[in-house]
Amino acid sequence: MSLARNLVRRAIAPIVRWAATPAYDAASQSRRVRGWEPGNDSVMALVAGAGDDLRRKSRDVIRRNPWAGNAVDAFVANAIGTGITPASKHPDRETRKMLESLFLRWTDECDAAGLTDFYGLQSLACREMFEAGEAFVRFRPRRASDGLTVPLQLQLVESEQVPTSKNESLAGGFKIRAGVETDPIGRRVAYHMYREHPGDILNTGGFETTRVPADQVAHLFRPLRFGQYRGQPWMTSVMVLLNDLEKYDGAELIRKQIAAMMAFFIEDADPANPLFANEDEDDDGVPIAGIEPGSVITLPNGKTVKISEPTDVGGMYVEYMRLQLRKVAAGLGITYEQLTGDMTQVNFSSLRSALLEYRRRMEAFQHQVVVFQLCRPVWREFILAAATAGLIDIDALAADPRPFFDVEWRPQAWPWVDPLKDIAAEITARKELLKSDSEIIRSTGRDPETVFEEIAADQQRQRDLGIEKESHTASATAQDANSNGSDQNAGNQ
Repeated sequence: MSLARNLVRRAIAPIVRWAATPAYDAASQSRRVRGWEPGNDSVMALVAGAGDDLRRKSRDVIRRNPWAGNAVDAFVANAIGTGITPASKHPDRETRKMLESLFLRWTDECDAAGLTDFYGLQSLACREMFEAGEAFVRFRPRRASDGLTVPLQLQLVESEQVPTSKNESLAGGFKIRAGVETDPIGRRVAYHMYREHPGDILNTGGFETTRVPADQVAHLFRPLRFGQYRGQPWMTSVMVLLNDLEKYDGAELIRKQIAAMMAFFIEDADPANPLFANEDEDDDGVPIAGIEPGSVITLPNGKTVKISEPTDVGGMYVEYMRLQLRKVAAGLGITYEQLTGDMTQVNFSSLRSALLEYRRRMEAFQHQVVVFQLCRPVWREFILAAATAGLIDIDALAADPRPFFDVEWRPQAWPWVDPLKDIAAEITARKELLKSDSEIIRSTGRDPETVFEEIAADQQRQRDLGIEKESHTASATAQDANSNGSDQNAGNQ
């Protein structure tokens, strides 16, 4: 019996030790984590449960808080700027030029509300995604009689018009999760939308939803987990902190206002107090004390006057606010300097390093979210609408649609941090065959073919006008030849 008992003890000893001392601190029941009991809900359960409340609070913080408002402006300015522009990759040069020219004319007419152009819609959609977590863009076909370059317009739809409360199980394995209908394998097939914003005071569309096929909608949001169909505001992790900081900053402002005033508090004052003798009263009947420099005031026995002297927070206010705003900037994915405009603690090297890291993140967002979810679907619908209107050879499109849909989207070029050094680096990279001319031009946000055509046109115009100007290539070749000749002569000597 004792042998069997020992064997059992040896078998359960590892289990007992694990239960007594978990392998991970976060999995223990220590004092530090005892009250930390998070749920394990799916991402759609979290979004459906808290999405509406998060959107309301996010919009409120951005409306009231200057740091939040500036964060949105900085994010949109860097993500979109003047616009992410298309460059057709159709193999036929004339077709390529025709498509780009047609798209350029259409950009001024594409907004269904008539407020901006296509690149302005990019900014609005990106702003809505930052503020509300997502943006919806409906493709609205138009009649030929509308007189548009291409019979297609884009309509922005706020996320509130796709109710997160709509969750149903449909026949055939179809489901509606937070207003998004999916097929049995999880593909989005439709969106259920209110006709008008539910919070509009003039809402006449009611609260009945309309089923809109998914191929008629571009849904812009940043997916963070598998199985996510709705977005969450970018302010989610910092909106409480921003709200608290605004209250703290307001309290500090009031404290300084009080400290700047000479405030008196009279203990047990009565109407016969000589301090207020022969003085006026305010609208509430409270005597107004008249104290002049050099005044000598006699108080009755037992009466005292106390002067308000609020305590100072010392020099920690600025440093504390700076630290908290750095946390906010980290949560929003932007730099502290972009959030606050404070450049007092940066130098060229630190600023450049921060910007390089930020630009890497922004480029990932541009290509993985904006281009993939918004720009590419818009180009596809534009091509189809143009073909339907007879502006594109529909037979050629039907035979092989890929050349027509193949397009490169180019964000606005980043401004030079140090123009002289950066341009010199590009020249060196080209000379060492590490970069091509086209790659360098594309890095500036321009189309290489357009640039080369402009250069050729300028050179031809100069020749026609009798202007003799040595080309860059010829000058560089002459310099290299002179340099080589000098080296050879030096070697011969």
